[in-house]
Amino acid sequence: MSKSGGKVGRFRSGCGCAGIDVHCHVVPSSFPPAPGRMPMAGWPSMTAVKDCHATVVIDDKPYRTVSDACWVAERRIEEMDRAGIAVQALSPMPELFGYWLVSGPAFDLVRHVNDVIAALVQEGQGRFVGLGGLPMQDLDLAIAELQRTMQIPGFCGVEIGSNINGVPIGDPRFHPLFAEAERLGAAVFVHAVRPAGMDRLVGPAPLQQVLAYPTDIGLAAASVITGGLLQKFPKLRIAFSHGGGTFAALLPRLEQGYHTFPVVRDSLPETPLAQARKLYVDALVFDTEMLKRIVSVFGEDRVMLGTDYPFNFREKEPVSRIEQTFADAGLRERLTFRNALAFLALEEET
Repeated sequence: MSKSGGKVGRFRSGCGCAGIDVHCHVVPSSFPPAPGRMPMAGWPSMTAVKDCHATVVIDDKPYRTVSDACWVAERRIEEMDRAGIAVQALSPMPELFGYWLVSGPAFDLVRHVNDVIAALVQEGQGRFVGLGGLPMQDLDLAIAELQRTMQIPGFCGVEIGSNINGVPIGDPRFHPLFAEAERLGAAVFVHAVRPAGMDRLVGPAPLQQVLAYPTDIGLAAASVITGGLLQKFPKLRIAFSHGGGTFAALLPRLEQGYHTFPVVRDSLPETPLAQARKLYVDALVFDTEMLKRIVSVFGEDRVMLGTDYPFNFREKEPVSRIEQTFADAGLRERLTFRNALAFLALEEET
């Protein structure tokens, strides 16, 4: 049981599932109307469900067509059983963070999504835990929502973006939020959102997810290191999506820079490598060699199973990939569920 009341209710269930998926998303089946009389830029709406699918619409344009697995607990559980997943940590689709909205309406939107997650957690009877969204453009509101969600049974922490309207999460202005997360024992899962570098991509829109997301996550992780976040908040549990993105490739350069440039060394209280091994990352890298690489970089106790369920661009056989990559049974167990238990502060039920 977590401090917030969540349970890994069927972790050792008869379905034979073993995995804890820290990276999967929720989209509500509907959204409240935008406040005020005029349309609000960036406010989402949903088309009617047809053939188990609906389309999220933003600014009168289709954003993403999703299946009802985004909001139907039974559908999720059926696919979890097939994939060997015992528990999903449910978090908002990143475009629902609403950082670009006026803070008051953003607060309302985030609360709506978090309440949908809370209902799914309850319906799941132990198969789900929650990672809520926060209106990070207003830290007072963000802290208030963090406090609220951590009182809801089944919530283990929050999901935040890799940047907040262009400001990296390592910026000191976000320290009050991280201080409260540390105090409450809330896990923080960092997901890419509205990434930098879109003007450098050549090709169709999905390349944002394919190429720009991992780039932005790498920069976010680097900002946490260069900003000394974990020295200020040593008990904070923070994880990065998409295997930490490009950060595994950036880290050797950052380490060499630490030893080459006195100004870099003097700005950091600890080597970049030592700091990196205090971060968590998910295993969503789509490649066995890259999976080995992130385990060697971050450590055997810091990599967790993640899928990006229920979207099409996801890891569909997460447990099998870990089993095919590593022969050691103890390591498999850590990657599949034990590291996630530590990150989410959950106790294994017997």
